[in-house]
Amino acid sequence: MERAIRTGTMQVTALCLVAAGILLALGAAGVPGSLPLLGLLLALSAGLYYTRPDARMGRVAGIDVDSLLSTLWLAPALAALAVAFESTASPAELQALGGLVGLAGMLNYFLRPMYLLAYSLVEAVQNRGSGSADR
Repeated sequence: MERAIRTGTMQVTALCLVAAGILLALGAAGVPGSLPLLGLLLALSAGLYYTRPDARMGRVAGIDVDSLLSTLWLAPALAALAVAFESTASPAELQALGGLVGLAGMLNYFLRPMYLLAYSLVEAVQNRGSGSADR
C-alpha cells in the first residue's frame, strides 16, 4: 500500500505540472481563455484517453512510467478545469492559473512525507489493535 501512495502522489504531482505547463505555454503564446480553448483542451484530453499506450515500460528512475502514461490524459482535463474556472482569462491570467496549478502540484510533492507518515501511523495503530485482540 505504501508503494501505491508513493505512486499516486507522484502521479498527481506530475499531472499538475504538465497541466501547469500547458497553461503557461498557452498564456505565453498569447492565447486567452475562451470556450473554444476549453473545447480544444477537452478534445486533447479525450484523444489522449483513447490513445493510451498498452506497452510496458516499467519503472524509470523510481517512477512508474506506465501509470503516468496511462493517466496523462488527465493533465489537459485539469488545464480545462482551470480554464472553465476563469473562461474569460487574459493570457497573463492564464499563465497565473498555470502557476497556481503548478504550485498545487509542488505542494502535493512536498507533503508526500506527511502522507506516508500518516499512513504508517494508522497502520501501526491498526496492527497494534489487531494484535491485542488476539491475546
